[in-house]
Amino acid sequence: MKREDQADDISFDRSSAGMTGELQRMSPRVRRILAGNPGPMTFTGTCSYVVGSGEVAVIDPGPALPEHIDALLHALRHESISHILVTHTHRDHCAAAVALKAATGAKIIGCAAYVAPASEAGEVLDSAHDETYAPDTVMQQGDVIVGRDFSLQAVATPGHTGNHLAFALAEEEALFSGDHVMAWATSVVIPGDGAMSDYIDSLEKLQRRAEMIYWPGHGNAVREPQAYLAALIRHRRRREAAILAHLGRGEATVADLVAAIYRGLDPALHRAAGLSVLAHLDDLAARGRVGTEAVADRVAYRLI
Repeated sequence: MKREDQADDISFDRSSAGMTGELQRMSPRVRRILAGNPGPMTFTGTCSYVVGSGEVAVIDPGPALPEHIDALLHALRHESISHILVTHTHRDHCAAAVALKAATGAKIIGCAAYVAPASEAGEVLDSAHDETYAPDTVMQQGDVIVGRDFSLQAVATPGHTGNHLAFALAEEEALFSGDHVMAWATSVVIPGDGAMSDYIDSLEKLQRRAEMIYWPGHGNAVREPQAYLAALIRHRRRREAAILAHLGRGEATVADLVAAIYRGLDPALHRAAGLSVLAHLDDLAARGRVGTEAVADRVAYRLI
């Protein structure tokens, strides 16, 4: 799950990301193939990236769609896949990894396996994780893999999910940003596994890095990442301020806040917006700004 809302304080790029199933050259070391899974949370589909030439790494092999797996294997039929890297365990990014490994013998490396948090003992807020994902090697912050003409360093970017990684390609000053930073929309943060404080910390962490272009999991490249990161952080601070302002007028539920803050939002995105509001509320509660009161079958929030 990716898209949160129609933020009006960020300039998005919602232009086409190309044709499904075609391997496109994006830069000297980067190619991209688009999976056929478009939707309100995936935009035009998941971007699977091929890094290097001859002996390559595939980043985010994508959903377990036979036609997407076949397209990847056909496009790379004259090359060998040495690594299968995964940014996070949402199925639209990692579910094809097992089939790609079986066909090529490449190892699956990258993010840690998903472990459901204790808070999900009842309702599972984020059902998009692939709980069968089993990496051969888990990468930690700073770990590097080296290919024939590339190197990829893991950059821990929790927030959208707790296990989210980005991968830095030093040779091109580029970052494969997964669902943490995307040009087409903001990212939903789902409480329990994801956390708003982690998400903002990860945005600020990327501000201290020097990459000049981001290749995201959906949509086109982020070409001025420092300015875009600043806009994403401003957007989250404004969202928090709006929540506090509405709570200053009295108690409110998550649904009340979504209706007040996200006017005109596509109904298909209401749940994602509600989850991000809840993530903000959880963060504010942890900081002692907001309290809760259970009334019948609803939870209301209030300022402390």
